[in-house]
Amino acid sequence: MENLNAYQIALEQFNRAARRLDLERDLAEILRHPKRQLIVSVPIRMDDGAVRVFEGYRVQHNVARGPAKGGIRYHPNVTLDEVKALAMWMTWKCATVNIPYGGAKGGIACDPKQMSAGEKERLTRRYTHEILPIIGPERDIPAPDVYTDAQTMAWIMDTYSTTLGYSSLGVVTGKPVELGGTKGRHEATGRGVMYTVEEACRFLNLPMKIARVAVQGFGNVGYLTAQMLFDKGARIVAISDSQAGIYSEQGINPYEALKHKGQGSVAGMPGTSPISTRGVLEVECDILIPAALENQITGENAPRVRARIVAEGANGPVTPAADGILFERDVFVIPDVLCNAGGVTVSYFEWVQDLQRFFWDEVKVNQQLETVMKRAFQEVNETAVREKTDRRTAAYMLAVQRVAQATKVRGLFP
Repeated sequence: MENLNAYQIALEQFNRAARRLDLERDLAEILRHPKRQLIVSVPIRMDDGAVRVFEGYRVQHNVARGPAKGGIRYHPNVTLDEVKALAMWMTWKCATVNIPYGGAKGGIACDPKQMSAGEKERLTRRYTHEILPIIGPERDIPAPDVYTDAQTMAWIMDTYSTTLGYSSLGVVTGKPVELGGTKGRHEATGRGVMYTVEEACRFLNLPMKIARVAVQGFGNVGYLTAQMLFDKGARIVAISDSQAGIYSEQGINPYEALKHKGQGSVAGMPGTSPISTRGVLEVECDILIPAALENQITGENAPRVRARIVAEGANGPVTPAADGILFERDVFVIPDVLCNAGGVTVSYFEWVQDLQRFFWDEVKVNQQLETVMKRAFQEVNETAVREKTDRRTAAYMLAVQRVAQATKVRGLFP
C-alpha cells in the first residue's frame, strides 16, 4: 500500500535529491527537520452563541536564506504532518526560483464552507493573535492558500498592526491593493503555471493552438490558468471542481464555466458531459493541470494518465510512486516547486514594495514574474537533461543545494 502521508512524501523527495547530491550527512539531518512547530488552540464564539475551539498550526521549516514564507489554509483535513510537508515544500519552492525566503506554512482544521463571514473573521483574528510571537515582516510572512484570500490577509494584517500600534504592511502578502497588496498577485500563481507550460510546449515542439487541456480544480489557480491558456488558443476539454467534472471534446469556454460555477458547481454546464472529479486526470489530453489538493495522481492511477505534460498547479498532487511511473512513460512533469511558484514570486515582489513603500504597475510585476519563472524553468530542465533524471528531482537538487550551502556558510549555533 502506497504511503500517502504528506510529510513522509516530502521526506522521500528530499532524500532522493540528497542522495543524488551526495549531501553531507549532518547537513541532510538538519534539513530534514522543521526549525519551529507551533500548535495553538483557537477558541471563538460562533454566531449561535456557543464557543468552539479549533486547532491551528504554524510551521517554519527553514530560514537560512531569509524570512519564512508560506500560506495559511482553512480545511477540515488540515493536520500537523500536512503543514510540515507544505512548509518543507515552500523552502524548496523559494530556492528553486531563487528568491531569498525560507519555507513556512499554516493552517486551521475547520470547515470554512459551514462558517459565516463573521465567524471566519473571529477565527482569523484569534489565530493571528496566537501565532503573533513568531510572525512579522522580518520573521515569517503568511499568505493566502486553500479557502483563504485577500480579505483573510487584511484581517491578519490589521490584527497584527493593532497589536503593534502601527500599520505593518509587510507582515502578509496577498493583501488587497488598498492595504499594500500588489497588482498582479491574484493572477500570479495561474500566470506562473501558464509561463512554465509555455516553456514545456516550446521544449516539446507542441504548438499551443493544437493543445488539449484538462484541469482538475477550478479555484483561483485552476480557472485562471485555464483562462490564460484558452486565450492563447488551447482547447480546454475537461474541468472539475470539488463536486463534479465536465468534459467536451469540442472544448469548454472557461469564462462561461466560471459563470456556470456561480450556481454552485460546473456540473450540468450546457454542451458538456459529466465526468468524475478524479476522472478528469485520465482524459486524453496534451496538458493536464492538477490544481486541487495533494495525492491526486498515485501509483494506482498514474498508468492511466494520458497527457504529455503534467503541470502541478497544486502542491504535491503527484506521489513519489506516480513520479516513477510517469517518468518511465516519458510524461513531462513540471513539479509544483517550479510550476506554481508564481504566487510566492509575486508575494516576494509585494513584500519588497511594502518595505520600500514604492509600488510597481502591473506590467512590471508580470514582466518580472515571466523573467523569474522562465529562468527557473530553464535551470531545472537543463539539470534534468544533464543528470538524466526527472524534473522534480532536478528542481530539488537545485533547491537543496542552495539551501544547504546557505546553511553551511551560516554555521551551527552555538
